Amino acid sequence: MAAIYRYQGRQELYLKQKPKELNKLIEIAKIQSTEASNEIEGIVTTSVRLKQLVEEKTTPRNRDEQEIAGYRDVLNIVHDNFDAIPITKNYILQMHKIMYSHMNNPLAGQTKNVQNYISANYPDGHTEVLFTPVSPFETPKALENICNEYNKVIGNLEVDPLIAIPIFIHDFLCIHPFNDGNGRMSRLLTTLLLYRSGFYVGRYISLEALIAKNKSEYYSTLGRAGKKWHDGEADILPFMKYMLGTILSAYKAFEDRFSIVEEKLPAVELVRKAVGQKLGRFTKQDIRELCPSLSVSSIEGSLRQLIAAGEINREGIGRATKYIRLK
Repeated sequence: MAAIYRYQGRQELYLKQKPKELNKLIEIAKIQSTEASNEIEGIVTTSVRLKQLVEEKTTPRNRDEQEIAGYRDVLNIVHDNFDAIPITKNYILQMHKIMYSHMNNPLAGQTKNVQNYISANYPDGHTEVLFTPVSPFETPKALENICNEYNKVIGNLEVDPLIAIPIFIHDFLCIHPFNDGNGRMSRLLTTLLLYRSGFYVGRYISLEALIAKNKSEYYSTLGRAGKKWHDGEADILPFMKYMLGTILSAYKAFEDRFSIVEEKLPAVELVRKAVGQKLGRFTKQDIRELCPSLSVSSIEGSLRQLIAAGEINREGIGRATKYIRLK
């Protein structure tokens, strides 16, 4: 927590120094967040279509793209209006309704009407119920209660936000208030709660993408933290540590990217510096994330120069292209 607060303070200084370059980080993070949060739930489209959808340059063609567009809409609202979105049951229901605004879902914006279960499917075909969330009848009141409790402890400065936020998100997931969309809503709410408490790193580094990279640990910590939740004896610590680790990782990634954009260097030098931060195989997109001030053609040209200089190797062709640092 202390490390996160140190990074938070430094980030405020950085934001005043390079606003133009950092605005490009916002564009990249929005695309990554929309892609990763939906992909965790098996909702996918092509990278080209995804970029067009996030930039609102096309309309959805199928159910997956309708869900992606809805997530984009809520994420944009959170980015632009987080300070005007209070943490209440009705506002959460409204966010859920907007998330399904591109499709015909009669339960959009309403709490669940049937009991849901958190289950695991095994290779031999059998399914095991890992956790039984709150019943449909109890859900509206439970959702209201966690909002009220969160607002009380934050408003009275009783609990540090970095402790209160993971607890709220864990309770939200244990309630599992909707028939569908609980995971994506939890990640949107994480971003909203962090912004409202002054932790803006998710604008520039996708928290959802970091979670997606470590998805198995995400589900593992949720499972451990959910035991005895109904009895009020849950051990939230595994999930809390996971969430704090993810936030800290995002701040560190932000500093890595800022260290590259802050210098006035030729394109090839910026790309060389970015390559120096990569271990193992990396893609053109990895470099683009580290060099948001450069165009795609500048990055491609710089990578070709580094190949010619014997500093990196290229593997594969087309979308499967990867690079390896040699020096």
